[in-house]
Amino acid sequence: MNNTLTVLASAAFGSTLYLVALSTVSRLNELAPRARTLGLVAAVIALCAVVGTVASASPGVVLGFIVGAGLTPPVHCWITQRPRPVAGS
Repeated sequence: MNNTLTVLASAAFGSTLYLVALSTVSRLNELAPRARTLGLVAAVIALCAVVGTVASASPGVVLGFIVGAGLTPPVHCWITQRPRPVAGS
C-alpha cells in the first residue's frame, strides 16, 4: 500500500512539473529574445535538478514520475481541444 501511494504521489508530481514547465515556456515566449533565452536556460537547469533528484530516488518514485509526466501531455491536449458548451444554449 505504501509503495502504491508513493507511485501515485510521484505521478502527481510529474504531472504538475509538466504543467509548470509548459506554463513557464508559454510565458517566456512573450518576452524579448534575450530575456527568453536567459529564462529558458534557468528553467532547463531547474528541470535537470528536479529530474536528477527524482532519478536518485526509489524505483517506485521514478516509475510514478515517468507515468505522470508521460500521461499528462495527451490528456492536457484532449482537455484543451474538446468543444465547450456555450452558455445559454
